Amino acid sequence: MKKQFLISVLFVFTALAITTSSFAQLPDPGFEIDEYTAIVITDPQNDFLSPDGVAWGVVGESVTENNTVANIETLFILAEKYNIKVFISPHYYYNHDHTWKFEGALEVLMHNIGMFDRGDQLSVEEFEGSGADFLERYKKYIEKDYVTVVGPHKVFGPEQNDLSLQLRKQKVDKIILAGMSGNLCVESHMRELLENGFEVSVVGDATASTIVPGWDGNQAAQTNFRMISSHVYKTTELVAAFSESKLSVK
Repeated sequence: MKKQFLISVLFVFTALAITTSSFAQLPDPGFEIDEYTAIVITDPQNDFLSPDGVAWGVVGESVTENNTVANIETLFILAEKYNIKVFISPHYYYNHDHTWKFEGALEVLMHNIGMFDRGDQLSVEEFEGSGADFLERYKKYIEKDYVTVVGPHKVFGPEQNDLSLQLRKQKVDKIILAGMSGNLCVESHMRELLENGFEVSVVGDATASTIVPGWDGNQAAQTNFRMISSHVYKTTELVAAFSESKLSVK
């Protein structure tokens, strides 16, 4: 009986050791940049990325630590240099969105602080320079013809906009994903794009997340990026990957 007990204990510890070892050696499928690759950036907007934005109090620490603003700009520069298309998935709330009858915790927060607010879909009145507008330093890139701005997503993922349609129409099947916010819109875009059959990598330091007392969204996001996507780049690594790719320089 004692011998059987010891064998059982040994079996359990062996199984735990194998499981722990396997997790520590989590495979990295890798990601190859080619002509079917595009960059997708979520919410490169003032309310997330400007110190004057209404969400800066909960994302500013992560944005600063990750050097997110500069790293996103590097993606625009790489895209232009290597003739890679960029797709922007913005987040807008119109007046009618404030009549929703139920919301998640961070939806309530965003609506309460007026995040991404615009009057309506047919008006750009007071949009310029608002929290919903793009960060000023990105506009010179976004206005170029290699960038497509799709319709706004409404909660966190791209299920309600035309991102997948625009990607498919351009014959894109591989995504380099970045933007804001890591644990919300970026992660939701990653999951939905994967479910739609796209191969997805994430630029981990070209995003940032919501951090509130007791809740570290950046840690959660980076963990899930690693577990779910094909590869998680650092921006410096992505620059090297582009230089080593077979893409021609513009």
